[in-house]
Amino acid sequence: MQKVFTFSQLSEAAAFMDPKVFAYIHECQSESYESHDTFDLLAFDFYDMRHPRSANAKILIYLDRNDLFFFCKTPEAGQCVRDIVHDLTENSSLSNEQLFYSFFVKLLKGNTEYLARFEEQINDEEARILSGLQQKALSQFFDWRKELLQLKRYYEQLDSIFDEMDANDNGLLSDETLKRIEILGARTDRYLRAVQNLQEIVNQMCEEYQSQLSIQQNELMKVFTIVTVLFLPLTLIAGWYGMNFSGMPELHWQYGYPVVIGVSFVIVLLLLLLFKHKKWF
Repeated sequence: MQKVFTFSQLSEAAAFMDPKVFAYIHECQSESYESHDTFDLLAFDFYDMRHPRSANAKILIYLDRNDLFFFCKTPEAGQCVRDIVHDLTENSSLSNEQLFYSFFVKLLKGNTEYLARFEEQINDEEARILSGLQQKALSQFFDWRKELLQLKRYYEQLDSIFDEMDANDNGLLSDETLKRIEILGARTDRYLRAVQNLQEIVNQMCEEYQSQLSIQQNELMKVFTIVTVLFLPLTLIAGWYGMNFSGMPELHWQYGYPVVIGVSFVIVLLLLLLFKHKKWF
């Protein structure tokens, strides 16, 4: 028997399963892959390529010599699994082993193209972000990191499942199916390495962006420093003659005001020439 259930429909599967096994599944204790005497039970967090921003949903798969059951945490994941099973069994009936293997083949179909598009998106955005045209760069980095982390966990789980299934301790799977699962494991491992490479690229972009921000801040501080140095002598002059002591002859000199203006102008000009010579701007 081959059926797809959501977690809310678990009670419908009770009639087809051993009570102890059903109770074990009902408690959702399974993690990764478990090989029991008469059945295999595996669990992973499904990543929906059609809706990348959606939260991951757990999928449990129960396989024995007579039955293959899929248990999905959310209706969306359940619908995706039903669509896959329907496409695979619409024109021909498949054994539990065949459907089990074909399900994962279908599930991983298009992943290469998806990761390639993801890489192209990152490359297209890189120039804009690093040139300062992308105003929400940090938000974009956060979204990429979050999505890549979900993908990494997804492929890590599948890679672990395929590796552990090779042992086939209970003999449920034929040698031919095991060889095909080994191929799936190698494919998943390639996807995992691709995701890790994308994570490194995004991290490098984030570091470059932070460096660019630091450079811009340093340039801004440089401008503020130059302005401060230019007006520091003028501030000294203003403070000096703002004391208004009675013994200051310049206070009663008719040319005192224009002379101070001229001196201030000369000081600013000399400082500008000095900064220019030092290549500070």
